[in-house]
Amino acid sequence: MTTEESAARAWSAVGELHHRYLTGALLGLVQRHGETRAAAVCEALFRRQHLEAFLPGLTKLGLTGLPHAVACAQYHVLSNALGGVRVVWIPESDRKSWVRYLPPRWIFDGTAVAGIPTDVSRAMLRGWHAHNGPTLGNPRLGFVCTMQTVDGQPGLEGYYIEEDEPLEPHERLRFRPGERPLRDPEPLPLPNWDPVRLAKVERNYALAYTRSLLAEVGAVLGPLEGAHTLRLAGRQVAMQYRPTIDTILGEHLDAPGLLLRMLRAQDDDAERVEGAGGIEIRSATCRTTDGLHLSADTFEGWNGIWEGFAALDGLRLDVVGRADLGDPAYIWRFRPMPGPLR
Repeated sequence: MTTEESAARAWSAVGELHHRYLTGALLGLVQRHGETRAAAVCEALFRRQHLEAFLPGLTKLGLTGLPHAVACAQYHVLSNALGGVRVVWIPESDRKSWVRYLPPRWIFDGTAVAGIPTDVSRAMLRGWHAHNGPTLGNPRLGFVCTMQTVDGQPGLEGYYIEEDEPLEPHERLRFRPGERPLRDPEPLPLPNWDPVRLAKVERNYALAYTRSLLAEVGAVLGPLEGAHTLRLAGRQVAMQYRPTIDTILGEHLDAPGLLLRMLRAQDDDAERVEGAGGIEIRSATCRTTDGLHLSADTFEGWNGIWEGFAALDGLRLDVVGRADLGDPAYIWRFRPMPGPLR
């Protein structure tokens, strides 16, 4: 395996792991906190993603000169394609432009789609699609949703429309089940990137969602409740998807080695140190959480992933250094748990 291939495998593993963590966390929020609070987290998550990515993305994708409805629809097709998400564009006019997110849905992957309530899916649209007009300074631009996969329909579909008069806040997102486009999807030219570059983009795509989730969950649930839910989801997802991660990497690593590989794959300069007190993974940075100004507890929600991998190996994991709390580095210490592994 070449160095380039090894790097691409690690980037893919980071993307896969955080994709599954996001989906598992949303299911955990629904189960433990109910539809309303889970929807509030989802809306906040997507609003944060929108504010960080939408305007820069329009520029990078060369869409700034298009009519607003068309630019918004094409943005979803092109930006999501880079993250491995299938979306198609269905043109109608300069003021009305359709998008359809095709099954299988990325964020509600696999059988998870059966556990996502309608309003959690709608919250995604409230957080992002309904806010495109205000972000573009166009009070007449809104989004109309006509289908949702979580409602048993063949995709999430709808259209951006520029109305004749300014929209009230509650009119920026509307629902009209049964309305369908008059034309077939029209292909858009996608970036012709090699698999190695795409693996890195997909890593960044999934990591961005995890960062937004960590940043917003405490604001809705409170830091302790939010951290507990994410920590449990992290442990569950890690244990459930360990074989998948091994397959992507092409090798099985022990839990400390896996953490080291994943940190390096997200551009953290991590190292492994072995001593009488156990095995330590040290890193001055943590790209997943750095710069988010999280509460001390929320970090533990993400750390649940590594606790899950450690538990599978019969190891106890303690975080004995936190750079975000003033320590020189993040330090994860792995030690054998007493008694048999299983």
